[in-house]
Amino acid sequence: MSHSTVPRVAPGAAADPPPLPAVPGKTPKGRAPGGANWRHRLRRDRTLLLMTLPALLLLLVFAYLPLLGNVVAFQDYDPYVADNAWQAMAQSPWVGLEQFSRMVGDRLFWQALQNTLAIFLIQLTLFFPVPIALALFINSFVRPRVRAVAQAILYLPHFFSWVLVVTIFQQMFGGAGLVAQTLRQHGYEGFDLMTEPALFKFLITFEMIWKDAGWGVIVFLAALAAVNPEMYEAAAMDGAGRWRRMWHITLPALRPVAALLLVLQVGNALTVGFEQILLQRTAVGPTAAEVLDTYVWNVGIQYGDFSYAAAVGIVKGVFGLLLVLAANKVAHLMGEQGVYKR
Repeated sequence: MSHSTVPRVAPGAAADPPPLPAVPGKTPKGRAPGGANWRHRLRRDRTLLLMTLPALLLLLVFAYLPLLGNVVAFQDYDPYVADNAWQAMAQSPWVGLEQFSRMVGDRLFWQALQNTLAIFLIQLTLFFPVPIALALFINSFVRPRVRAVAQAILYLPHFFSWVLVVTIFQQMFGGAGLVAQTLRQHGYEGFDLMTEPALFKFLITFEMIWKDAGWGVIVFLAALAAVNPEMYEAAAMDGAGRWRRMWHITLPALRPVAALLLVLQVGNALTVGFEQILLQRTAVGPTAAEVLDTYVWNVGIQYGDFSYAAAVGIVKGVFGLLLVLAANKVAHLMGEQGVYKR
C-alpha cells in the first residue's frame, strides 16, 4: 500500500493553495518590481524629503554654487574689468597653473602651512581627549540633577562668540588682567600671556577647550546613555571593578563616536579657527599666528590678489579631502564605520 504525498489537513481547516510557478519576466504578486521600488520609497518618504529640501537648497546656494568661482585660480582675475563678477571671470585672461607654481616658492605660504599643522597637532593632542574624560567623569555622578548641572555649565561657553571668549581671556591673562595684577602685588612684573608668541598655539588651544569641550561632552554622554545598565550590573556581579567596567564596557561604547569625530577633526586639520586667530593675530605677530585661513584672507581681501588666494584655497580643500579619506580608511581598519561604510 503506497503512502499519499498529500499533507493531511485538520478537520475544519482550509488547505493552503500550492504556490504558483514562477513565470519568466513576471514579478510575484505583492512585490513591487525594481523599477517601481524607488517610486514606492519616494511616496513613502515624501514628507521627510520635503523637510530636508530647504537645507539642501541652502547648501546648494551657499556651498556648491560658490565653488564655480574657483575658476579664478587659473586666471589673472581682475574684478574691475566688468560690472559684475561673472563678466569679470569671462574677460580675465587664463594663466593655467601659474598661481600654483607661485605657491611653491612662496615662503609666507609655507610658514602659514607650518603654523596650521602645528596648531592642529597641539589641538588634536590636548583638545580631543578632554571631552571624553569629562564625559566619563560626569557619567560617574549618581544623581541626575548634579549631572544635568555639570552638563549645563560645561556647555554654556559653546554659545559665546569668539570676541567674548578672547575678551574673557584678555581680562584674565592679559598684561592688565587679574593674574598679572595679582602677580604684580607680590613683586612679579611683566606677565602677559596674550602677547607671548611662543605660547600662542597653546593659548588658542586652551581657549578652544574652554569654549567647545562641552559640546563634545554632550555627544559622548549621548553615546553612554545607549549602554545597557545590565551590562554594568553583570560585570559587577562577576567581580569587575570600576576601572575594568570602564575599560571593557564604557570605552568600547565610546569608540564608534570617537572614531567619527576624529575623522571629522582630521578633515578640518587645515581649518584651525579663522575668527579666533584673526582677533589675536596683531598681538603676537604674523610669524606665530599666520595660518592658511588668515593668509587667504590677507592675500585675497586686503591685497586683492583673488586668483592666488583661490589657488591656496583649492590646495587646502584638496588636502583636507585626502585627510578625510585617509582617516576614514584608518577607521575602517580599526573596525569602525567612520563617515561612510565600506
